[in-house]
Amino acid sequence: MATPTTTKKLTWLITGCSSGLGLTLVRIAQAGGHKVIATSRNPSATPELVKEVESKGGRWLQLDVNNASSGSIIDELERAGEQIDVLINNAGFSMFAPIEATSEDEIRAHMETMYFGPLRLIRAVLPYQRLRRSGVIANFSSGAALEAQASMGAYAGAKGGLDAVSKVLAKEVEPFGIRVLTILLGTFNTGMLDVCILGKAPLPDEYKDTLVGQFIDIMRTGKLVPNGDKDKAMKAVYQLVVGEGFGVGKEKEKFMPLGPDMTTRMTIVQDQLAHAKEVFGEITNGVGIEK
Repeated sequence: MATPTTTKKLTWLITGCSSGLGLTLVRIAQAGGHKVIATSRNPSATPELVKEVESKGGRWLQLDVNNASSGSIIDELERAGEQIDVLINNAGFSMFAPIEATSEDEIRAHMETMYFGPLRLIRAVLPYQRLRRSGVIANFSSGAALEAQASMGAYAGAKGGLDAVSKVLAKEVEPFGIRVLTILLGTFNTGMLDVCILGKAPLPDEYKDTLVGQFIDIMRTGKLVPNGDKDKAMKAVYQLVVGEGFGVGKEKEKFMPLGPDMTTRMTIVQDQLAHAKEVFGEITNGVGIEK
């Protein structure tokens, strides 16, 4: 199986590059000598970034992952001779509200950006990568989906849905030399936490003294201090993709948790599963068909 390594300079397509993790990864990949196609919904809003990327041999294209035809960008690039070796699905946003007070439109907006959006690009790039027997698809997920953070139901639902699809996809395309990575992110110094998007509906009084209200208050007042360094995190993603540094010998890995808070979150999930196995183990195995 052919897998991308540092012996070959790769072409990366990265979504959500106007700031934060996406922009950081663009810079790291370019510094590594790779061709980067950066994308954002409104490139004209960041002309200095567009100039920076293009001055180093990259491209910056307009892409709204919510657009039903967004996958056509892959076809256009491939037909023009741009082979997409690495697809990074990073674009996203998060709103804070209890599920009860979250409207269907708000939920659908999250699903469009972080579930259907990535899927459109994945389904568009796979035929090309499959024929080449090589490629990497990396989906940025979150500890909020893994551990179920109260007040982030719409976000966690979209990320969790993509996580499940990614696990299936990894098995389906492995025979073709394609890697599917799920990057589980904790809190990072990206500036995303500085923008607290609340649901349109008022928070019901009963939630104010619960985990939901407490977390929303922390976000709204800026009291949540991220403990992850975005530069270190994106360097780790880069190395895992290209097989450099710590990524050497990890070509078969499919999940990478990033951020100091992820250790606690993974432990919570492990404990939950261990507890369920202990409590329900007998009945779990006791409902089988008698042989």
